[in-house]
Amino acid sequence: MKTALITGATSGIGRATAKYFAKNHFRLILCGRRDDRLVQLQDEFAPLTRVHTLNFDVRDKAAVKASIESIPEDLMNIDILVNNAGNAHGLDPIESGSTDDWDAMIEINVKGLLYISREVIPGMIERKHGHIINIGSIAGKEVYPNGNVYCASKHAVDAINQGMRMDLNQYGIRVGAINPGLVATEFSEVRFKGDSERAANVYKGYEPLQADDIADIITFVVTRPYHVNIADLTVLPTAQASATILNKEM
Repeated sequence: MKTALITGATSGIGRATAKYFAKNHFRLILCGRRDDRLVQLQDEFAPLTRVHTLNFDVRDKAAVKASIESIPEDLMNIDILVNNAGNAHGLDPIESGSTDDWDAMIEINVKGLLYISREVIPGMIERKHGHIINIGSIAGKEVYPNGNVYCASKHAVDAINQGMRMDLNQYGIRVGAINPGLVATEFSEVRFKGDSERAANVYKGYEPLQADDIADIITFVVTRPYHVNIADLTVLPTAQASATILNKEM
């Protein structure tokens, strides 16, 4: 039975991935900042599989280290790491962007991914076995107006994914990225700081991807035969042709 650790598991793609993994009876280590939601996940998935929750912020290097070290012995051999925690803050031109927003995106999307990976990878190297899935974005493949620092953070994920795959190749560890386009989750509410109307408008006039769509794909990727590594996959709704081209008549 495989053991999977998922960051950002309390909502969106992370939560959906936990659901799909639970149905496949993967043992789960679910990480997030909202303890009440972690309790809900524990209650929901415990009838299906072994579930352990960790309440911490990926930006806090010491908390990351302490949390990973606290994992029960029967779950310490992590087979799958899903680096899902990430956020977008603001949609402003570079000259008026909030430095607090910039800090949050770089600390969560880039440094948080690195902190978690640094704690989990040594065990995978020791076992010469493991699979890391980094959740990127179409914003890591293209830059769009007012996307500046968010796009930069996701371009960094793209570069880290490639470098990680090269560095860990000698140990037989699989590394790959899933790069979604528009997915209807809490993402836009966070980006627009609780402006629900503005967030809802992002997904009107076409059929966006759902978190379940990405979770289904992640499940497919991690269940391929071990000699198969899906290294880099971009997933868009049919209505989306690029970061900036969207057919809202669909």
